[in-house]
Amino acid sequence: MSDYEILDDRFRKLTIGHAKLERLWTGSRWAEGPVYVPAARHLLWSDIPNDRLLRYDEGDGSVSVFETHCNNQNGHTLDHEGRVVACEHRGRRISRLEHDGRWQPLVETVNGKRFNSPNDVVVKSDGTIWFTDPVYGIEGHYEGTVAASEIGGSHVYRFDEATGAVSAVITDLVQPNGLSFSPDEKILYVSDTGASHVPGLPRAIMAYDLAEDGFSARARGVFAECEAGMFDGFRVDQGGNIWASSADSVRVHSPDSTLIGRILVPELVSNVCFGGPSRNRLYITAQTSLYAVYVNAQPAGSGPAVGTISA
Repeated sequence: MSDYEILDDRFRKLTIGHAKLERLWTGSRWAEGPVYVPAARHLLWSDIPNDRLLRYDEGDGSVSVFETHCNNQNGHTLDHEGRVVACEHRGRRISRLEHDGRWQPLVETVNGKRFNSPNDVVVKSDGTIWFTDPVYGIEGHYEGTVAASEIGGSHVYRFDEATGAVSAVITDLVQPNGLSFSPDEKILYVSDTGASHVPGLPRAIMAYDLAEDGFSARARGVFAECEAGMFDGFRVDQGGNIWASSADSVRVHSPDSTLIGRILVPELVSNVCFGGPSRNRLYITAQTSLYAVYVNAQPAGSGPAVGTISA
């Protein structure tokens, strides 16, 4: 049985026919937030309920605990110095792993109020940090700590470390979750998992046009809807295709929103990221496990395309 469902020839060109989906490790309660660290040639990801970060060594294939008692971290990304930037559920903040190994809080409040539980994060080419802030980490003790929302809403924020300014850029979503920029950074895509709270709400990735000043966004509307579970985390490749999680697969949508294919995964998919020396290995966190598959695509912002890569 193939690991791929090809719905459009555009997806066929993004796959490597003989590259199989690999289950690299299992044992998480809820695997999330993968980030590839090129300098170390390893992948970090969250096991949120177990309050730990796990590490996959790309050199020897081993998995180890990178850190425990990490404030129930969820999503991660890298900044322009290669430092890991993290969303902390229990800490209710964005933090960064400095070069000396210390976790440094970056932003904890907006207008004097604590965030809910930051969920996913990306860094724009200008160095600003954009993150989502739903309430999942303060609704129970499984992925955080029960607490009231001080803000009274769930928004998408922009943080400028250079000035210390933090502002809500998108405020019309119920539970903003995953997010990513288009290759030219003119569009911000955000998944809304608000159907977990509001029955009948579209299970969708929404698209927003960013203003030239970088401080505001205009809603385009629904980019794509998911009929199997909900879109959680996702990433965009150099061609503008979106590789998104769902209940049964990684779904790949073209820039015109067409579902062009799926990578079939036997667990509930939470998030993805590109890794490896050529950035052509798609790492997939899915419920209890870490998976990977080589693809013919690289992430947006990773430099010139390297062409077809064999596994």
